[in-house]
Amino acid sequence: MPASSISLSQQMLRRRPAVGAPVAHGAAGHLKRGIGTFELTMIGVGSTIGTGIFFVLSQAVPESGPSVIVSFIIAGIAAGLAAVCYAELASAVPVAACLLLEYGVATAAVSVGWSGYVNKLLHNVFGFQLPRALSAAPWDSDPGYVNLPAVILIAMCALLLIRGASESARVNAIMVMTKLGVLGMFVIIAFTAFDTNQLKDFAPFGVSGIGAAAGTIFFSFIGLDAVSTAGEEVKDPQKTMPRALIAALAIVTAVYVLVALAALGTQPWRAFAGQEDAGLATILDNVTHQGWASTILCAGAVISIFTVTLITMYGQTRILYAMARDGLLSSRFAMLNTRTMTPVTNTVIVAIATATLGGFIPLDELADMVSIGTLTAFIVVAVGVIILRVREPDLPRPFKVPGYPVTPVLSVLACGYILASLHWYTWIAFSGWILVALIFYFVWGRHHSALNDAD
Repeated sequence: MPASSISLSQQMLRRRPAVGAPVAHGAAGHLKRGIGTFELTMIGVGSTIGTGIFFVLSQAVPESGPSVIVSFIIAGIAAGLAAVCYAELASAVPVAACLLLEYGVATAAVSVGWSGYVNKLLHNVFGFQLPRALSAAPWDSDPGYVNLPAVILIAMCALLLIRGASESARVNAIMVMTKLGVLGMFVIIAFTAFDTNQLKDFAPFGVSGIGAAAGTIFFSFIGLDAVSTAGEEVKDPQKTMPRALIAALAIVTAVYVLVALAALGTQPWRAFAGQEDAGLATILDNVTHQGWASTILCAGAVISIFTVTLITMYGQTRILYAMARDGLLSSRFAMLNTRTMTPVTNTVIVAIATATLGGFIPLDELADMVSIGTLTAFIVVAVGVIILRVREPDLPRPFKVPGYPVTPVLSVLACGYILASLHWYTWIAFSGWILVALIFYFVWGRHHSALNDAD
């Protein structure tokens, strides 16, 4: 039925069926399933570890001091509550989740962080680094013309994604094991210089500082919902996705707390403010007074952040694919290459958009936007679990949230607490994004939705 034949209120209130949803004309109906539990867990770990540890400490520690450890735990608890909600929703409705803002900005943000470690590695190994003009955004505190390494990274990830999702997942698994080994090395070396006196001024900004840092840190938990975007390319998703979500959360939280504690014990917390570029490598230089350890860590960071960018780009392309299949975007975004079964045009468009952000916008302007997108998505998922229990009580759920309905309610409260700690200008930018999305829906989406054919 054409959209014009039903009222606006009916269009706004209609729901996509949990199963058997219509597909927009010209869109492919399904993706190839080839990802197992281990590979999916590594997708979650790979897209999470790297964003937080390798460069977010320089943003979060100045906000809360040594109590950033508590901020990590708070963020981990909130992410854990959200993860079990994701697990139920993903086991019942294993399709790509809609997290458009989060993944688009995250891809740009992590590519900017990658640039600093590339330059540090070039300096340690070859004795030179890219000039600031080619490794910094025009609006950075020390401005350049373009962050060229960020653009190059996104281009490489796009090429790999075009080849195929399962191939990308195998490459990611290898890279994740590499990064865990490198971070293990950092923890061991850093603890040799651990000084408990560095933790004495534990919470210089009180509870508000802990909350503010938790908001910044939440940027680093984006990988948990990256697991949900793979729902249509996973073998036996009802069992695989819950297991991968929970395993990824446990690994990520443990690594984050260990690395943060080790780093804080090596230097005064105020010193983190000047370590925006390759911060962990700088700490190793100060501890060992030699370049070998920081060189290994930089190499690991270059690999690590590559995997983060790869998976956030993967998530973004699958979100756009799902939206186009539902008719909310042009069907061109849901067209698959017949050989690789990947959305090539979709991937190229995402690469161009995110490379533009990564090349010209500084990291500190991007990180909080990712956090607000992640937190909002987690709240929506928790509320979605409750709504789906009421509206679809008989829907098969191989995994159910323990402690329902308390757990999803706690998830909403925990994420809401962190949201309230974010800067006001982040809310302004987020509101602008929501306004743009609503305008697009009213102008395009509601007229082309695949649900029109089902009404």
